[in-house]
Amino acid sequence: MRSARRVTGAMAPLALAALAALASCADIEADAVRPEVPMWVSRPSGAMSVEARRPLTAPERASGEEYERGRPEIDPEHGRVFVGSSDRGLYALRASNLSTIWRFETVGAVQSEPLYDGELDYVYFGSHDGALYCVRAADGHLVFRFNSGAEIARKPVRDGERVIFANAADQLFAINRRTGKLDWHQHRTPALNMEIAGYAGPTLDQDTVLIAYSDGTLHAYQTKGGDEKWMVDLAAEAERAVGGEQERYLDVDTTPVLDVQASGTRVVYVASYTGGVFARDASNGTAMWRNEKLVGVTDLVLWEEREHPPNPDSNQRGTGIIPARKYLLASSATSGLTAIDPLTGKKVWQVAVPEGGVTAAVPVAGALLVGTSRYGLFALSPLNGKIMDGLDVGTGFSATPAVYGHKGFALSNGGTMIAVKVRPPVVRTGAEAEEEERRMREELERRR
Repeated sequence: MRSARRVTGAMAPLALAALAALASCADIEADAVRPEVPMWVSRPSGAMSVEARRPLTAPERASGEEYERGRPEIDPEHGRVFVGSSDRGLYALRASNLSTIWRFETVGAVQSEPLYDGELDYVYFGSHDGALYCVRAADGHLVFRFNSGAEIARKPVRDGERVIFANAADQLFAINRRTGKLDWHQHRTPALNMEIAGYAGPTLDQDTVLIAYSDGTLHAYQTKGGDEKWMVDLAAEAERAVGGEQERYLDVDTTPVLDVQASGTRVVYVASYTGGVFARDASNGTAMWRNEKLVGVTDLVLWEEREHPPNPDSNQRGTGIIPARKYLLASSATSGLTAIDPLTGKKVWQVAVPEGGVTAAVPVAGALLVGTSRYGLFALSPLNGKIMDGLDVGTGFSATPAVYGHKGFALSNGGTMIAVKVRPPVVRTGAEAEEEERRMREELERRR
């Protein structure tokens, strides 16, 4: 998510009601008696339940804007969660209760997603001070610090003995994962005044690393040596599509998403801020499709569901085998959350979001976990984008949540860390759905 643009979007009535109806009457009454229990602890639908909650960010040490963008990294084997904060620290927390194991201090805000290396038990993460840090996961002891010269927010990737990462100055680095010694480096000249705040991270595809830059170009480099394999200028393509008229904000800031289609074709998806969403052949960059209507996209996620029998507790009973499905999910402050057919680029469904923006949609327990920068954390149906449940801590979520199994971890803009459990969704019948909508509307009216 970004802070440079905030666009107000209209919400469907049911979605608005669900956002406002964050507690039942009983919850509110209990909260009035027990103020230490926030009203989102018990949820009406029960799809989401809070398992742990704690203040994390030290407000007196926080720097920059009032948000938190560092997505957590989970180490399930040892029950640890690593998360950065605007208070210039990287925290290692116990996944069971979010208590602190250790904290590592940097010079700048840590608004990055860490990378955990289970083989070495190391954690790699970037800071706004321009450095990539490597610390021991067991105790937070510094292994090395590599200065890149510009802030690092996207998640690094590992390729054998290399760690590859990008910074905000359109630079791509490959360093030794044990020593921090530079292996190779690539750089593009930033497109000044033609970009929105934010930048892409790297994605691995076998022996290739894919990366996009602020000048609207998409590149593929050899992971060994860093030689360029191919490059496409998506900004030029978008300009040609509108008759040569110069469009603003054609930078590609979404981390490339890799897909292998049923035909065996390897495809990479990226989005330009005003140029739309692109699908290219990952082997040579050849165009496959473009959806120019989806603008303002900040994150892309691939969602897949395998072929499966119907849920016996839902209205899918008697429908036969449910076929496999795959959607490309695009998050945008202007277009909302959109599911795209990855074969054609056409819209499958779209939901508006409240003012501010929406994080990447993360698959969990058959649902999608999504944060909104002003209105809380929500579980959505991946089949139509409808709200299943939600919670609010008062400050919204700009950081994409991290999930493992049925559990999700998220850091709010106010610095509150939460762990939630998401139950697999049950599709309600028409009568049940109507009753839930009626109850939500009544609660909304009562609050007004």
